[in-house]
Amino acid sequence: MIRKHIPSDLEPILEIWYQSSTLAHPFLEDNFVEQVKTAMRDMYIPGSETWVYEENNNILGFISMMDNEIGGLFVLPNHHGNGIGTQLVNFIKPMHKRLEVEVFDKNTIGRAFYDKYGFEQMNHYFHKDSNQDVLRLKLDNLK
Repeated sequence: MIRKHIPSDLEPILEIWYQSSTLAHPFLEDNFVEQVKTAMRDMYIPGSETWVYEENNNILGFISMMDNEIGGLFVLPNHHGNGIGTQLVNFIKPMHKRLEVEVFDKNTIGRAFYDKYGFEQMNHYFHKDSNQDVLRLKLDNLK
C-alpha cells in the first residue's frame, strides 16, 4: 500500500535512505553522507511531499517530491527488483506533466532504474559538495 508519510515514519525513512544510499553511492565521502542525512531529517523530508510503500506495517520504500522533482526514491536493498520503485513512480506520475530527477553518474543502480523507466538525460554538471558528476533526467508527456 502507498500512503502519505506521517511524522512517526521519519526513522524508517531515514534507515531506508541510509541502507539504499550506502549501496548505490559507495563513492561518496562519509562526511558528505552525514550532511545529507541531517538535511534529510531536518529539511528534505519535512519540506517535501513524501509517500511510503508499506507492506505488513513495514515501510519498504519511499518517494519524496519537491514540485515535479523526485527528490528521493529509495527502496530497502533486500526488496530491490520487486517493483516497489516502479509502483511509487507510477503513483506520483499522474500528478505531473513532467518528472525530473538528479542522479549521480556513478550510481549504476539508480541510472538503470531510470533508464528502464524511460527517463531521458536533460543535462549534466559537476556537484562540488559531493565531488561527483550528476545527471539531470526527465520524463515528459505524463498527463
